[in-house]
Parts: sequence; C-alpha cells; structure tokens
Amino acid sequence: MNAAPLVDSFGRVHDNLRVSVTDRCNIRCFYCMPETDVKFVKRSEILDFEEIERFVRIAVTLGINKLRVTGGEPLVRRDLPVLIRALAAIPGIRDLALTTNGVLLKEMAEPLYEAGLRRLNVHIDTLDRARFLEITRRDDLGKVLDGLAAARRAGFSKIKLNAVAVKNLVEPDIVPLARYARENDFEVRYIEFMPLDAQNLWDRGKVLLADEIIATLSREIGPLVPVPDPDPRAPASEYEFPDGSRVGFIASVSRPFCLNCNRIRLTADGKLRYCLFAIEEDDVKGLMRSGASDQEIAQLVRRNVSGKWEGHEINSTKFVAPPRPMYSIGG
Repeated sequence: MNAAPLVDSFGRVHDNLRVSVTDRCNIRCFYCMPETDVKFVKRSEILDFEEIERFVRIAVTLGINKLRVTGGEPLVRRDLPVLIRALAAIPGIRDLALTTNGVLLKEMAEPLYEAGLRRLNVHIDTLDRARFLEITRRDDLGKVLDGLAAARRAGFSKIKLNAVAVKNLVEPDIVPLARYARENDFEVRYIEFMPLDAQNLWDRGKVLLADEIIATLSREIGPLVPVPDPDPRAPASEYEFPDGSRVGFIASVSRPFCLNCNRIRLTADGKLRYCLFAIEEDDVKGLMRSGASDQEIAQLVRRNVSGKWEGHEINSTKFVAPPRPMYSIGG
C-alpha cells in the first residue's frame, strides 16, 4: 500500500468510497427523480464490473478501506452478487455495505449475503401505504417490508433504515418508523431533505430538521441522548433511548459535517466526485478506456481529493445545486 494517505488541503483523510453501479431505479421518489421522461445514461457508458473492481483495487492502495455500493437502485443491476463477491474479496476492504430501496430485496437478500455482503441500508420513508405511493409513485411498500424480513432471514444483522425528512409530509411517520425499527432491531436514520431533487422542489422551509425529530421522539417514545464517543467522521449523529436502542440523524442542512468528511464517490458512468454536491468531477472511465495505467488513475484520484472544497455551503448564498440529480450522482 502506498505510504501517503488521501489527504485534502484541509487535512481530511479519505478512506471511504461510494460506488454507484447504475443510475436506473424502479421507483420514482419525488425528491430524487421526475415522474416521467427520466434521462438515463446509455448502458455502454456505465462502468462494467471489471472496471469497478479495478478502480476499487487502485483506491485501496491509496488508503480506501470502506466501500458502499449504491445507485440509482443497485439491485436492478444484473448479476450484482457477482460484483459483490469480487469486491468483498479485495484485500484491504474492511467494510462493505449496500444501500437499496428494498423493492427487490426479497429475491436478492440471500444471494447478496452468500456473496459476502453483511451491511444493508434500506430506504423507507413511511409505513403508510398511501403516503409511500405519494412519495415513490409506486405501490411497493409491501415488497419493501417483505424484503426487510427476507434480509433478516438471510442472516443480515446490521440493517439500517434511511428515511428522508420532508416537512409537512412525513411528520406522521416519524414515531411509527422509530417504533418499527426498535421492534425489529433495525436502526432508523432520518435524513434532512437536501437540494438534490430533479425538479427543483427543494427549499429550506421544506426541511424537517433533526432537532424537531429528536424532540418528537423524546416526547413520544423516550428521552434521546447523544451516543458517547461518536465517530467524528460518521455522517450520522447517533442518539440512544434509555433501553440502548439507537436512532441516527444525517443533518446535512442544519448540522453540516463537511469538516469531518472522509468520502469520495464514483458515479455509474465513471466520474469521480469529492462531494455529493460537487459541481466538477473527474473522468475515471475516460482514462480507463483509453488505456491509462493504474498509476495514472491513482494520480487522478489524488488530484480530485487535493482539490476538494471546504464544504458545500448549503446554508449560504454561495450555494449552487449540482447539475446532476441524486439518482445520477449515487446515494
């Protein structure tokens, strides 16, 4: 492994890589994708499994040891367990996770577990069928719940639920989701609504803030206290109920964690991004397909990280939303 870690100009060490394997999705959450006329990348422009594996192996030599597979919806990518098995076998990867909407999880949970995956994040905003349909424009809540049950049967023990917190919409879901997570030994993570939608629907007034959710859960279920000795580089702030069960908050709007960020992202079409909100990106795929050496690709990664900005400035007038919507960047 190379001696020098991936360090940006602000001293942040990067060891966490998120890899999107597709920009396609089988639901249409309004805060991520338009309902119709979604523009996907041509399949020939999507990185193949060998290209993804090669990039991850190069990244590991630069200090990357945590890997998350995302989309779009990663489970729509054909033969995904083949890629998971290859990634899990790479020496130096000590943590491999996957984020999914869960619609196809019932069929895929066992093959993914057998391939070596052990950590899952399942996106679910509500347990109410009508509101699920309103948010996702698909009547698939039952499939997601069946998928979660199948994941538990397959052997997954570390399952987190991701819920986007949109004001004046999901307030009735906050407590039921927390109770459901506690009853099933999941950990729910509430994510503040971010300006990454495809239709420019976001404004700060539509963000259900973490402090509001904490107050609701403390009042309705039990007092929440911050988890002692938290990982300062984790995106979620974790809290505990008196019985020890946990809940997390990804408060990108009200509590930006940019100064502790340790993540880089590879999009499905092979672009490297140092931030979810980045305006610029570097073309990994172009290098790979033009015959570049591993060293040249490693140099591109170093340049990308060294140019990383201090933060996204989401709470200032300087903020500019990225030109790509969330499904195209990768969750």
